[in-house]
Amino acid sequence: MAPKWRELADRFAEQIRSGEYEPGAQLPQIRDLVKAGEGSKDTVHKAYKALEAQGLVTSSRGHGTVVRQQTPLKRLGIARYDKAKWRDGDEVAFIADRVASGRPYRRNEQTQNVSRVVAPPLVAEAHGLPEGAEVYARARLVKEGTQPTHTLTSYYRPEHVEGTRIVDPSPGPAGRGGGFRVLYDAGYEIDHMKEEIFARVPSEEEAQLLQLSPGEWVVELHRTTYTADGTVVEFAIGVHAATRFAWAYDFKVPDSANTEGESK
Repeated sequence: MAPKWRELADRFAEQIRSGEYEPGAQLPQIRDLVKAGEGSKDTVHKAYKALEAQGLVTSSRGHGTVVRQQTPLKRLGIARYDKAKWRDGDEVAFIADRVASGRPYRRNEQTQNVSRVVAPPLVAEAHGLPEGAEVYARARLVKEGTQPTHTLTSYYRPEHVEGTRIVDPSPGPAGRGGGFRVLYDAGYEIDHMKEEIFARVPSEEEAQLLQLSPGEWVVELHRTTYTADGTVVEFAIGVHAATRFAWAYDFKVPDSANTEGESK
């Protein structure tokens, strides 16, 4: 038999998902639930903490426990990198996510910091650089309105981006089409990429920066971007608030058997 706090949390979770409690609605005060016989103060507190861990509510002093926006942003897969979006238009990848989600975007929702640093081991390995080599790190914090959604730090070889808009620390994307367009204009057209994702517990600094609820996890992204000849032109590390994204992939299913037959 489930403990009382779990039963209470599950009941509120169902009410939130069914729309009985809409985004922005306040859940009953703990003292009111105790008075109504829903359990002790500790029981109700544990239930609300469980709802926070699921990303369903936020709790703060003076505002109580409030239902969060439950429609996550679509984080597109292959479609977000469509060359027509950034090469021929001005839609950078994360803005493509906003468009697909039917959500607005304002330029001040991306801040960034650009610096030249010694490549961390993971970055050096991705770029094939020796220990102690320097790279440009372009670190962004992206928000939806006032709520942070993710961080993304792209690492570039200096010879690929020196003197370009990529190393300009002005807020917002790196001009029309973003960083991929800058690389394209510099003669480094992206051809293919590899993405790896990992779910993990955030660091204390990440939890604070992304305004995460207690117990909320993050999804860490590693993205390696190549030109047609296999040159790595960007290695990026992103940290995404797990409950604020729905990762969507739509792609043609490969058939390696037929491919091998055609190549013989």
